[in-house]
Amino acid sequence: MPRDPLIGLVGKPSSGKSTMLNSLTDATSKVGRRSVPIELLDVAGLVPGAHEGRGLGNRFLDDLRHADALVHVVDVSGTTDAEGKVTRGYDPSQDIIWLRQEIVQWIQGNLMEKWLVSPEKNLSVNSAKRDVCSRGSIKRRHMALKANAVDTLQNQFSGYGSTLTMVQRTLDKLQLKTPLETWDNETIEKVVNAFTDEKFPTVCALNKIDHADADKNIAKIAKKQDPNSIVLTSAISEVFLRKLAKQGYVKYTEGSEFVDTREDLIAGGDPDGGGLKEMDEKLKARIENLKDMVLYRFGSTGVVQVLSRAAQLLGLVPVFPVRNMHSYTAGTATGGVFRDCVLVPKNTTVRDAAKKVMGDVTIAYIEGIGGVRVAEMDIVEVGKNDILSFKVGKA
Repeated sequence: MPRDPLIGLVGKPSSGKSTMLNSLTDATSKVGRRSVPIELLDVAGLVPGAHEGRGLGNRFLDDLRHADALVHVVDVSGTTDAEGKVTRGYDPSQDIIWLRQEIVQWIQGNLMEKWLVSPEKNLSVNSAKRDVCSRGSIKRRHMALKANAVDTLQNQFSGYGSTLTMVQRTLDKLQLKTPLETWDNETIEKVVNAFTDEKFPTVCALNKIDHADADKNIAKIAKKQDPNSIVLTSAISEVFLRKLAKQGYVKYTEGSEFVDTREDLIAGGDPDGGGLKEMDEKLKARIENLKDMVLYRFGSTGVVQVLSRAAQLLGLVPVFPVRNMHSYTAGTATGGVFRDCVLVPKNTTVRDAAKKVMGDVTIAYIEGIGGVRVAEMDIVEVGKNDILSFKVGKA
């Protein structure tokens, strides 16, 4: 993946998708960047029937084809129906089901339109063969060209941003033994489903976790979904905390479990309260409620974890190059803790990570946590060899 991964942010109206985008990017632009090198794409609004052009369906699917992975923002409170209208008791697990169905039906519909199309009649043998190869059915063209299944499917799936490797993995997982020209509708559906999993790995951001009805819905979804694909979030809480931090009312680090007020810091021994502003009782009560209902209960607002989970689904490992291994800072005037980050594929060695960060500069040695030297052939993993300091010069 030579470019930064592009994550499509999807969700029905009123799911909290716009708030999630703002919390992830701290901006209102359509595509935003964070220090983690991931691009976010705000995919057009989604409603059931998108694959038939309903709502903004055509635009939604056109946006979708460019994404490497998806973050599906789900209103887990159950207070909005499938079209985002206010209700009570809606089952949000249905949103996860129909989103996938929309994508599968879109891809399968496009494929089946061309699967059995017959060439025009009354053509000579040679012109008929040319017609089959250029405009005929996928099945006939495949047979005429004596192509393999991977090449034939790649020709059809390339419009979704697929690669030959991706198509090969799809077929390998299914372990199909039958030749493509004998596939029936059931087999084609299996192929499309497997390709959808490969092309659009999806993180389900279960949003509005502080709502009264959220717990039962979270439990229901957790029984059906891969736990690695689920992140519990409160995007509105993240936006609120960042706003207060900018205004000088609280001390808060993005994605943290903790938020400190002036009173907290004074109680901790700082007589100036960190220079934070005084809050009225209403704001104090709101902060305490947010601590109890979100931060202490779930460990964070979940928003920062969404992008990390998306990177994991793509098989990418975040690596944080730092200059000072004790303070984890860049050591420059513009530095900060973990100011930079690069994403590398799984099983990347420390040496290859160094080359990606430093280019062809000669590296004397590499340090890990605690200033301990790291072997160049060690593997970079989440929580191991993912914080590195590169010392330039001859060994």
